[in-house]
Amino acid sequence: MAESENLTHAEQAALIAQLQSESAALREELEETNQGVLALYAELDNQADELRQASDLKSRFLSYMSHEFRTPLGSILSITSLLSDELDGPLSPEQHRQVAFVSTAARELSDMVDDLLDLAKIEAGRISISPAWFDMLDLFSALRGMFRPIVDARAVDLIFEEPVGLPRLYTDDKKLAQILRNFISNSLKFTARGEVRVSAQLEGTDRVRFAVSDTGIGIAAELHDTLFEDFSQIDSPLQKRLRGTGLGLSLCKRFAALLGGEVGVQSEPGVGSLFFVIIPLAIAAEVADEN
Repeated sequence: MAESENLTHAEQAALIAQLQSESAALREELEETNQGVLALYAELDNQADELRQASDLKSRFLSYMSHEFRTPLGSILSITSLLSDELDGPLSPEQHRQVAFVSTAARELSDMVDDLLDLAKIEAGRISISPAWFDMLDLFSALRGMFRPIVDARAVDLIFEEPVGLPRLYTDDKKLAQILRNFISNSLKFTARGEVRVSAQLEGTDRVRFAVSDTGIGIAAELHDTLFEDFSQIDSPLQKRLRGTGLGLSLCKRFAALLGGEVGVQSEPGVGSLFFVIIPLAIAAEVADEN
């Protein structure tokens, strides 16, 4: 006979009562756990709202301050240009040097302001993508002309490899140019002598890889993972002499993502660095529509 059949009615009643008590305790414990989970979700929702509000305030502050800085910076650059052109009278060599110093500092500050404004736009979701067909030869030609005055004053060769046999691209050429400008500018800053080389080649059948390599100081491997983070800068004596927000590479990563691509780096201290961006030959329609 089963064991339950050997129990007396009193023992069976006691067992049932015990099971009911344990079940009630378990239900109460589950109810308390459920209430705790609900309270945790509510707290997380509140924190998420606070974080969104803080992020929105930060973006608005960056956008407002960037716009406010641009007006006086534009005035300073206009005045230095007038002085350099000697429209109000000749300048001595020392005065030309001082005006050039003011102009360079104002342009560096203007670049920082532009970076902050771009960051604010991206975080606020107000960056738009405007794809169009264009030829890489035209892109390289524009970049070459932009950096010619800088390269002429340095002991560094800026070389653009001709993109032979590559098709036209359908993407946002301004965003791509901004990525490459940042890569080239960084390479020139950290290359005292030698060369900076810009190239493009097919990656598979439907993507193109743009690379900017240099013979500069190089970057330690342990720093590679943080290079594309916001406000990241290399800790080196050369970096301490160069000003910047540490946003340039972070913005490159964000722009590449907007174009449906990715960025990366290969570098070795004392040998040089290679920064690259890989994007589709033609940006997907859904990516363009999202922006």
